[in-house]
Amino acid sequence: MNESSVSRPPPLGAGGVLLRLALIGIILLLIVLAFGYVGGWLAPKRLTAQRMVNQLQADNGVFPGYRRNHAKGVCVTGYFDSNGQAQAYSVAQVFAPGRTPVVGRFAVPSGNPYAPDSSVPIRSMAIRFSEANGQQWRTGMNAMPVFPVTTPQAFYELLQAQHPDPTTGKPDPAKLGAFFGAHPEAGPFLAWVKTAKPSASYATESYWSLNAFVLVDAQGNKHAVRWRMVSENGESTPGGSDPNYLDADLAQRLAQGPQRWHLVITLANPGDPTNDATKAWPADRRDVDAGTLVLTASEPQANGPCRDINYDPLVLPDGIEASDDPLLPARSAAYATSYLRRTSEEAHLPGTAVADTKPEAK
Repeated sequence: MNESSVSRPPPLGAGGVLLRLALIGIILLLIVLAFGYVGGWLAPKRLTAQRMVNQLQADNGVFPGYRRNHAKGVCVTGYFDSNGQAQAYSVAQVFAPGRTPVVGRFAVPSGNPYAPDSSVPIRSMAIRFSEANGQQWRTGMNAMPVFPVTTPQAFYELLQAQHPDPTTGKPDPAKLGAFFGAHPEAGPFLAWVKTAKPSASYATESYWSLNAFVLVDAQGNKHAVRWRMVSENGESTPGGSDPNYLDADLAQRLAQGPQRWHLVITLANPGDPTNDATKAWPADRRDVDAGTLVLTASEPQANGPCRDINYDPLVLPDGIEASDDPLLPARSAAYATSYLRRTSEEAHLPGTAVADTKPEAK
């Protein structure tokens, strides 16, 4: 078929051209509106990651170069020894028998890197598993069994209620009382807080994922799960008067030998909530011991291997997926905002050797 035999549509008239330009304009406008909505420009009262991080800064102050929450911490390195027992539920390479290197971080949940270790009763553990196939699994866990609220909006309102009163420098008890009165779902967390005491050691704590996730097996079947790191490192002794006793205790323990935790994966039963981190699953749910986390060394976070890692809980390998928990995307977005702010500040800090701060690939 030659060109002369191909039928061509008649040329557009002036009206047709205008109509086509109008359609293109509408499409461009929709794109702009979408970006405006995501950025919060068109809905200034809508909760965004920027507003969430701004509130953390308002509550704790701004400390350039530090995370906006969990600012005080220490880097750790080691490996995960999988025993293969979780392979029946997930194709993730980390669960195949063998060893996976890890870079982790222990921290105190506060935006103030100079706060004494005894200022809060909660400790946190973040781990990056680097699979041999190049994929990563990043997880952030806390030493408490439940979260205080269900939604990002409720967490933002909690941060507002915790904002220090200018006259006392402490949260207003009346505002906190009003918040918790309006959020009965926080009951299990408040019951835990009544008996919680600041641990004298990162190593003796156990750490919960709090959020639910989904494991995907070789047949494509999906299994809702939560996990926790269960310590086998004995008991701790009081930290004494040193405000930074946690790092010193960890270094002393590691000098004596590796510290170990069992990765215990809990499988949900039908009907167990996967979108509500305030509710613990019943104790009779099936647990799978997936292997042992072994930490062998610690380093200060200022120039340690964990410094430039964003422990985004949605960096997941094949075989692990996010659940419908609304806190997960909110955590991911807030972590990214915090990461960009602190890494952009590092170049302006005196005496800081700035590493490549580009976000790492999955």
